[in-house]
This record gives sequence, C-alpha cells and structure tokens, in this order.
Amino acid sequence: MPSREILARNMKQLRTVHGLSQEALAHEAGIDRTYVSDLERGLYAASIDMLDALARVFKINASDLIDDEFAP
Repeated sequence: MPSREILARNMKQLRTVHGLSQEALAHEAGIDRTYVSDLERGLYAASIDMLDALARVFKINASDLIDDEFAP
C-alpha cells in the first residue's frame, strides 16, 4: 500500500480514537482544516515537518503515521 494511503488511514483512525474533528486536529497541529482533509484523502504527500506536527498531537512517533502495521 502506498505511503499516502497508509498515512490517510492512520490519520483517520487516530483522529477517531482521540475524538478529534478535522478542525480540532488542524488547530492542534497548526495547519488548515482543508489540508487535514486532503491528507486523509491521500491527495497530498506530507512533509517530515508535517508528520512531526501531527505526531505531536497524537503523542506518537512520526514514523508510526506511515507504518502499515501501526494500530492505534
């Protein structure tokens, strides 16, 4: 599975587990809500800095976001 698809799946699962809306996740990560939506749909590739920002919100390692075997 391509990394973009893995990131999209893991972000959605983590966001659900943490009880966050796309808007709340975006606010916590300091990014636009539409960017969160685009990442979750696999439209964009996230930068290392973006993975770090998202990982901080979820309190995980950035590498977990693109780990095909990660289970939140």
